[in-house]
Amino acid sequence: MPIVTYGTYGFSLLLVPTAGADFLEYERFQLINELAPFINSGKCKVFSVDSINKESWMNNDMPGEHKAIRHNEYNQYIFNEVIPFIKNSTSWNTPIYICGASLGALHSMNLFLKRPDLLNGVIAMSGVYDLTEYTKGFFDEQVYYNSPMHYMPNLTDHYILEQIRSSGRIHILSGEGDYEAPEASRAFAGVLYNKGINYELSIWGNEWKHDWPTWRAMLPQWLDTRF
Repeated sequence: MPIVTYGTYGFSLLLVPTAGADFLEYERFQLINELAPFINSGKCKVFSVDSINKESWMNNDMPGEHKAIRHNEYNQYIFNEVIPFIKNSTSWNTPIYICGASLGALHSMNLFLKRPDLLNGVIAMSGVYDLTEYTKGFFDEQVYYNSPMHYMPNLTDHYILEQIRSSGRIHILSGEGDYEAPEASRAFAGVLYNKGINYELSIWGNEWKHDWPTWRAMLPQWLDTRF
């Protein structure tokens, strides 16, 4: 599965595509251009990975249980192949933040919450953290365990919770404009609050729609205030 890389490194940023897009999406929609100051200055190295959403939740001809199997295979691909590739391309001590917009935000949040030992933080833009928004009514155990709004309220594993709590690097961003769902971001932030997990919630105004101009503004501003 393709991965494209930009820049040197101070920290690593792993980008997960939206909906049915591919690993070049962030370049095609000029977000990489907006990240150029961070890339060119050596503050970050950006990795953009492909998605398999068209082979899972976006495939209307596939049975729900098979979509879930493909989703789990994608998770393992990120953990077992992409993250080692990033570490071998930089340093095993270099922090890795995972980031996505829209459906990519849900995937990014889910991947971080499952493996806070491998990922150092998550930047989720314009996400809905209930996977059933994409499953067309299908629900089974695997949907549950890939839907943060479902499994996080019931998570009691002290070891995993403490790893998540100690990270303190969960960043949830949303606009309030057309097709945004800020209530989904607020609801998931409430779940984290109830678990004693630190997070940053940033809700932008009505002029910020569910579209690339919003994400091209959000991500560089977030990076600029922290690195």
